[in-house]
Amino acid sequence: MMRRAAGLVAVTAVAASVLLVSGNRLVREVSERDSISYWAAGRLLLRHENPYDGTRVLQLENEEGYREDVPLLLRTPPWSLFLVIPLGISNAFWAWTAWTAGSIALLIVAIRLISRTLMIPGRLRRIPLFVSYLFAPVAACLVSGQMGIVLLLGAVLFACFERERPFRAGASLLLMAVKPHLFIPFWTVLMLWVLARRRYAVAVGLATAAGAAVVLALLFDPYVLRHYRDMLQGSGVDNEFHPVPSGMIRLLFFRNMFWVQFVPVAIGILWCARYFVAHRHVWDWRDHGPVLLLACMLTRPYGWLSDEVVVLPAILQAAVRVFDRPERANWRSTGTLAMFGALNGVLLLALLSRVPLGAPVYFWSSIVWVAWYRYSRPVTVDQGSNTSTGSHMPWALPPAEANK
Repeated sequence: MMRRAAGLVAVTAVAASVLLVSGNRLVREVSERDSISYWAAGRLLLRHENPYDGTRVLQLENEEGYREDVPLLLRTPPWSLFLVIPLGISNAFWAWTAWTAGSIALLIVAIRLISRTLMIPGRLRRIPLFVSYLFAPVAACLVSGQMGIVLLLGAVLFACFERERPFRAGASLLLMAVKPHLFIPFWTVLMLWVLARRRYAVAVGLATAAGAAVVLALLFDPYVLRHYRDMLQGSGVDNEFHPVPSGMIRLLFFRNMFWVQFVPVAIGILWCARYFVAHRHVWDWRDHGPVLLLACMLTRPYGWLSDEVVVLPAILQAAVRVFDRPERANWRSTGTLAMFGALNGVLLLALLSRVPLGAPVYFWSSIVWVAWYRYSRPVTVDQGSNTSTGSHMPWALPPAEANK
């Protein structure tokens, strides 16, 4: 207990020192981070104004040092606004500080929840921390002030509660629904699973949480649903480049065809549906959930590197599996590990060099995570199925732990 308290004091002291020494520079750079759009939306909601009004958002952002002519708008749906309302209480700098501190806290919680289930040998117990803090999407999320860690926590909490507390599990999915377009194959499989297993409490939990979140948004802006629709119609997302495989395919071959970016999503839906059907008799979100998340990130129509923090459970599983196999300790496996580490390092170097997250250099990242997971995965055969799959890979709390 004393060690934890001392650690907390040390972290607080370091954070305070950073704010004192670099405060002026950080204030100037806040306008470059996505959190300024969260702050602007929260400020407008507290004034009972339209959080999706580009003109008002740009005015507020300019007051905080934003220098672009196009406003940095919050594009997430109304049921996500509960996350940003508290940020509007203060100015953009303190909103960024609170958002970053909250993201770090949620990241620590998510890592602990995942780590407690991996049954890591003593010699490997530091692997989750080491891998998590060096994982490029985690750094991207913290640097840009994005929502990726919120998505991660939603996925982890869903798996924690799914067996014993399905209503809570469904409510936890609200955090993933903050960016619903990222998880279209996941939602498809979830619907099939709810119908096949008759786990209707999960759907009720999600619907209840989303409904409550929308009602809260309506209290601050009675026309928020219409405002969100109007914003989407003029958002211009179809004219933007997003550094994902689908975006690169469009950039190289189909520049004027936005619908092309949804072709990988359709393939992802079919593959994930087939994957579910093949494993339906032994389906376990602890086993198969990480695979779906990897497929979602690989096939999503648009997004950023920071969104890929949601595949952290799969990355940690793979890391523990690889480092716990002494039989793989040869020159070939060492070279493969070095290659994956170097590719992650390239992404970190790009972030350190302040390469914008919208740059094409990031498009291949999801391919690397899928390859890393596949490299670590032993091939076994599920009982009751003729389909090859990985060995049991828990990524959520067992029921006894979930109730604590």
